[in-house]
Amino acid sequence: MTQVTDAPVKTAKTPTLPDAQKVTEVTHWTDRLFSFRVARPASLRFRSGEFVMIGLMSTDEKTGRDKPLLRAYSIASPSWDDELEFYSIKVQDGPLTSRLQHIKPGDEIILRPKPVGTLVHDALLPGKRIWFFATGTGFAPFASLLRDPQTYEDYDEVIITHTCREVGELEYGRKLIEDIRQDEMLAELIGEGFADKLRYYPTTTREQSPKMGRITDLMRSGEAFADLGVPPLAPETDRAMVCGNLAFNLEIKEMLEGYGLREGANSSPKEYVVEKAFLD
Repeated sequence: MTQVTDAPVKTAKTPTLPDAQKVTEVTHWTDRLFSFRVARPASLRFRSGEFVMIGLMSTDEKTGRDKPLLRAYSIASPSWDDELEFYSIKVQDGPLTSRLQHIKPGDEIILRPKPVGTLVHDALLPGKRIWFFATGTGFAPFASLLRDPQTYEDYDEVIITHTCREVGELEYGRKLIEDIRQDEMLAELIGEGFADKLRYYPTTTREQSPKMGRITDLMRSGEAFADLGVPPLAPETDRAMVCGNLAFNLEIKEMLEGYGLREGANSSPKEYVVEKAFLD
């Protein structure tokens, strides 16, 4: 008689990414820019404006072993969102973005759930007007902060400047601002007039648009302040956050110091902060 046993059947294990999160949505804004959303780990808590390390597995050319290839990415969604949004440039020969730009809904990416960063409300002293200065994908942390009710509760006026080379590169920010101004939840939480606090000042440096020029040049000439109907920055009233390419960060930092603003940090709040962790 043959004895039948319930021995477990061995099956090949499907390899999974460490700290894997599933991609839920991908939007390509231009041939150089895209955004994507992923599932949010249930345990992840972060402050609007912070960043995390995300990436994909990569094979080491020397050892042949797979290892995580990670880069710092600002979370573009606000702290209350059920998902996490990211806004990225496409670099054709970039180690990570050359592959990341091809992700599709259902794919998985690595997401290390340890948020950090300086572009948070806690790093600034109380003020009346907040300036967000961005170039390129440096808009991402402000996409988070602009959707956070605290931003409008803390300040009487919120000004976001965004400088890009071409008009198409402004589309992500333009649509987001449009959506925020029609956001019923924010209106209910903050009050119907919250959208009047938000000022959007997009500029381009190469392609013709309604407002041409680098924001730093427009501030030096006084044109930006005249357009917005506000005085130049002053430490008594103004606070600022900066996120862009290295040259821009250094230039605007010097200008802010010239206005009398001091650089702050989580441990020592002052009048402005600059994100140094990553550059577009």
